Amino acid sequence: MHEFDREFPPKCEVREPAHAAAEAGGGGLPARRTVFFISDRTGITAEMLGNSLLTQFESIRFDRITIPFVDSPERAAEAVRQVNATAQAESRRPIVVSSIVDETTSRMIRRDANAFTLDMFQAFIQPLESELGAKSSHAAGRSHGIINGHEYFARMEAINFAQSHDDGAVTRDLDKAQVILIGVSRCGKTPTSLYLALQFGVRAANFPLTPDDFADHHLPASVLPYRERLYGLTIQAERLRDIREERRPGSRYATLENCRHEVREAEHLMQQHGIPILDTTLKSIEEIATTILHRAKLSRVSF
Repeated sequence: MHEFDREFPPKCEVREPAHAAAEAGGGGLPARRTVFFISDRTGITAEMLGNSLLTQFESIRFDRITIPFVDSPERAAEAVRQVNATAQAESRRPIVVSSIVDETTSRMIRRDANAFTLDMFQAFIQPLESELGAKSSHAAGRSHGIINGHEYFARMEAINFAQSHDDGAVTRDLDKAQVILIGVSRCGKTPTSLYLALQFGVRAANFPLTPDDFADHHLPASVLPYRERLYGLTIQAERLRDIREERRPGSRYATLENCRHEVREAEHLMQQHGIPILDTTLKSIEEIATTILHRAKLSRVSF
């Protein structure tokens, strides 16, 4: 339509309730499979890669279990026991996605777990070592630990900035914003701002466009000096109505007529000022944020 002191044993985080596996009607493929994400640190890396792979199998429902901080033989043995108990209970081996760096611990998982194991690091580290002519550090937690203090605290600063500059609550220090999102209420400004800060360390503010702005035919005075940093978000009126109805059911704010009016006026105002617009209706927060990063040519630093 238009051009974002752990405890041991660690508690396993079950993302979906585990159920017995059932057989699908067509082709004899299993309708359900249990997937373990096992890591020597937070498990975020294993989850990200594993979930990216699992999304390619739409006909299968996956029960996801994360086991973090498997950084000793004892914890590896406990993880293996849980995987094997699941295999026995379901009469089918689970899938294990492992991001364990230590070769000894990783080998133990591969050898002892009754599972189909995807070992991320062991699959890629050795070929990289050969190509680069260098040995890797085999240090755990380098993806999501505090390796670079300056970058980490810059990200914390960006998160604080996004929170304090949410929904136009604070207008001071807007000159420090790298991007300022504008749009009608509930079009995705807040989650996109926070994602930009958390994932990329981008200082993002957001400002609502209100009926007063539409009546004046002007952008809010606070953001006018920063027009080159403005990025507009819009949304289809029907989707906006559904979102607002959940927040304030039965209100004029949530009526389709009002949503259509606000979206139309907001788009006209943004077009009038030459502000790039992104339709968020069918986009995830990740897609919205990445599109803004690319189009606004912001520096991309992933954490």
